[in-house]
Amino acid sequence: MKDIASLDTLDQESVVELVTSNSKDGKEIYRHSTSHIMAHAVKELFPSVKLAIGPATNDGFYYDFEMETPFVPQDLEKIEKKMEEIIENNNPFLCKTLPKTEAIELFREMGEEYKVEMIREITDNSVSVYEEGGFVDLCRGPHLPKTGRVKAFKLLSIAGAYWRGDEKNRMLQRIYGTAFDDKKDLKAYLNFLEEVKKRDHRRLGRELDLFSVTDDIGSGLILWHPNGAVIRSAIEDFWKNEHLKADYKILYTPHIAKLSLWQRSGHWDFYRENMYSPMDIDEVSYELRPMNCPFHIAVYKSTGRSYRELPIRYAELGTVYRYERSGVLHGLLRVRGFTQDDAHIFCSIDQIETEILNILDFTLFILRTFGFDSYDVYLSTRPERYVGTPESWEKATAALKNALQMKELSYEIETGEGVFYGPKIDIKIKDSLNRSWQCSTIQVDFNNPERFDMAYRGSDGKDHRPVMIHRALLGSLERFLGILVEHHAGIFPLWLSPVQVSVLTIAARHGDYAAEVYKILKRSGVRVEANLENEKIGYKIREATVRKIPYLVIIGDKEVSEGKVTVRKRDGENIGPFTIYDFMDVMKKEGRSSYEL
Repeated sequence: MKDIASLDTLDQESVVELVTSNSKDGKEIYRHSTSHIMAHAVKELFPSVKLAIGPATNDGFYYDFEMETPFVPQDLEKIEKKMEEIIENNNPFLCKTLPKTEAIELFREMGEEYKVEMIREITDNSVSVYEEGGFVDLCRGPHLPKTGRVKAFKLLSIAGAYWRGDEKNRMLQRIYGTAFDDKKDLKAYLNFLEEVKKRDHRRLGRELDLFSVTDDIGSGLILWHPNGAVIRSAIEDFWKNEHLKADYKILYTPHIAKLSLWQRSGHWDFYRENMYSPMDIDEVSYELRPMNCPFHIAVYKSTGRSYRELPIRYAELGTVYRYERSGVLHGLLRVRGFTQDDAHIFCSIDQIETEILNILDFTLFILRTFGFDSYDVYLSTRPERYVGTPESWEKATAALKNALQMKELSYEIETGEGVFYGPKIDIKIKDSLNRSWQCSTIQVDFNNPERFDMAYRGSDGKDHRPVMIHRALLGSLERFLGILVEHHAGIFPLWLSPVQVSVLTIAARHGDYAAEVYKILKRSGVRVEANLENEKIGYKIREATVRKIPYLVIIGDKEVSEGKVTVRKRDGENIGPFTIYDFMDVMKKEGRSSYEL
């Protein structure tokens, strides 16, 4: 086989490109090479295993295997030791190009049926294979020159994965790992993963009793518990109030509609794989809604419209249903039923830019209120499959671009990543761990107004076609709450905390005064609870602290005699003493720092 790592073996017409270890391509080559080393180690330890695929990822790599006996965590240690031996041997990665027929025969003899399947689907007449230390794998490459170049790696976890991501195929076993060019970088990444585990919204969701998912209801369908419902309600109230201030009109629309509506909107042609099978009602096919757009169009069309009414801004917290494979469902972050903070603006062509500018201001205000000050902005352009004319796409894209430039927002262009009906702006927020999350989107649509024959009467007395702007600020309430939990590590700001104050008594004799304090706070709209049980105060404090309640009001003999309260913050700081009304003023000031109490 040809050693591609040796420059003296290259042909005179070969092109050599320098790839550094810190570049995106360099990291991918490094981690993909480590993935091959892992597959080599697994094959030596478990000879009967069959190999599937093993790509690099943004933060590491994985490899999928078929093996009758499931891997266990202890196996990862054995595999790591074998990988270290392979790395120590410093085997060169050798590349050879084979005719397809020869490659098929090679992997068939090796019993690697998944490789044979992949080779059959390759359109070229030849394929490349890599070999190191006697281990051969199908791969386009490139790889590191030698296995010894791998300096720091760690195998992280085991998971199930369907072959080609299709639930109809065999379930394989996936081993995840990561690799870095420096041990310090690896250690920093492993520390980051530990922090991610601590903040995992699924774990905190159980501890704080926010939500649950049960097989009796169905995967990807969220049950909001009282604590989670309080947070959601606070978010919804804030959202509605701010939309009313911004001259939006709130709508409520059905969860199902005739299939013909989704055919007319284009969703059935362009989005069918994410929709559920239709249901027949009175011999007419109906469909669970994947989007809210056609309903808002129907409200617009319910009466004649004049240019004097424009822009018309409709907003809805609309629950939608989309098919997601079971393997990708993930707590609140990936679900099958969720509520969009959706809005659609109907305006004239000359109002587009002003509306986009307003939406950008509104979006950033909303995100900052929840504690997100860092974000990346992307402008997505026309995809291969689209509806409408190139001219309308150019007008829409130019309007989005101009608005971003007027707001002096730096952005990246994502070529071909627009939705089928129009270009869009996406705002990806950065959380406290510097992870990116897609939440806000602004999409200009010339196509649905055409499909639904929408019109308004202009100042010239003639009918004109409005432009439709699709817009979401938080995205999905379920997903956004999952992000919020991890961003704040469950330590919510006061206005979002399910319980804002816990009143704790030191002894039973303090119960009457504590009950009066509780009533005053409750009547004032504070989310308060009282623990008057005959337990030690230390236990009560620990229990409330674990639940991350912002303020603990502690009442003993001194507080009763002085008519005051001692206040302990959830971080352990004692403040006060206060009269109950002075304490409420403290809370109001804190509430105003984010939104309001």
